[in-house]
Amino acid sequence: MGSFIDRVKSRSAVIGVIGQGYVGLPLALVFAEAGFHTVGFDVDAEKIAALGRGESYIQHLGAERVAAVVKSGRFVATLDFDRLTECDAILICVPTPLGKHREPNNSYIHATAREIAKRLRPGQLVVLESTTYPGTTEDEVLPILAESGLASPKDFFLAFSPEREDPGNTEYSTRTIPKVVGGLNPESTEAAAALYRAGLEQVVPVSHARVAESCKLLENVFRSVNIALVNELKLTFSRMGIDVWEVIAAASTKPFGYMPFYPGPGLGGHCIPLDPFYLSWKAAEHGLWARFIELAGEINTDMPRYVISRLIEALNTESLALKGARVLVLGLSYKANIDDARESPSFELIELLKAGGAEVDYCDPHFPEVPRTRKYNLALKSVPCTAEAFAAFDAVLVATAHDQFKDPRLWSGVKLAIDTRNLIEPLFKDNPAIGPRRLVKA
Repeated sequence: MGSFIDRVKSRSAVIGVIGQGYVGLPLALVFAEAGFHTVGFDVDAEKIAALGRGESYIQHLGAERVAAVVKSGRFVATLDFDRLTECDAILICVPTPLGKHREPNNSYIHATAREIAKRLRPGQLVVLESTTYPGTTEDEVLPILAESGLASPKDFFLAFSPEREDPGNTEYSTRTIPKVVGGLNPESTEAAAALYRAGLEQVVPVSHARVAESCKLLENVFRSVNIALVNELKLTFSRMGIDVWEVIAAASTKPFGYMPFYPGPGLGGHCIPLDPFYLSWKAAEHGLWARFIELAGEINTDMPRYVISRLIEALNTESLALKGARVLVLGLSYKANIDDARESPSFELIELLKAGGAEVDYCDPHFPEVPRTRKYNLALKSVPCTAEAFAAFDAVLVATAHDQFKDPRLWSGVKLAIDTRNLIEPLFKDNPAIGPRRLVKA
């Protein structure tokens, strides 16, 4: 323990980060910027080549940050997992997707743990950051690492620390977001906390890895349930002729006992659409039915179909059918002003429109082409973000509230706008006559 902490304090410890995506790359950059020699591991040769050139494939991080740490010599990216033996700390930031039936898929965690176990040496710290259900670190990662013949805490340290990345957030970053840390034993908690304190502003130790694993799930179950609540209220208030956005604005004036959540066309990002189901799956293993989680998931999952139903109703009033209608979907990102389309509801909106016979295009300045995902291969290219392009469609559906879509000049020739983000009305509040010919909030 003393030797590990001394290396951390002297910045002589080598940090390895497995997975150079939206979680792993910013974490690697933070440690390199804090003065540590950092090794970024990935199985994607294109990512490794880009990082080697000092380029960033994640827009909000900026190429200048990557270029600076590469030039300094403190950061290197590699496909060679044998270099794990050089690392004093190994941080696991790999995907944890859901299967077709919403069952957790920890295969990436298991495969990574096996790669580490082949090379594990005494004195190393291993931290899992991938979101998962309580017990994964102790019941699944530890037994794999133990195949090396080493034990924790006698030979190595093992902890869990949930990632809390929020791409595009200008107020908080990897370095400033408080970092929860829980080890399998007090020694592992101490080692992990010492490491993160050397690179991040605030560390919050908890009693065990299971608490840290559960903390991440609570955070996102809280958001999922409240988003589902406001989505259901949107449906209810809409039937009553009440604008849910005005209701939320009014409720937000209360200085206590209320926190605003906002409706949308569905959930996106890696966390909120997935994380709650890790917990409901684990609860079922213990004979419990996580009803709030499942109900919230049902409501949120159904939102894209609700949006399309509102679009169909609006087209009908224009004497148009969905089949053959030209529809433009605005925004591929799961939230505004980022180039992250993971689990974005826009993909399902486009699929539903195409299934209904519509001629579909999209516009997103952050995505010139639709990226291929595990589930979708849409093979579309973005149309220009111009008033002329918008006016050529029978309907324009706002799925993401990018700032680029807030130029009032874009909307003057739009025949029908379906707005799921309350983007349009504030633009023309004082003069609605110069906005879209018809606006429907969905």
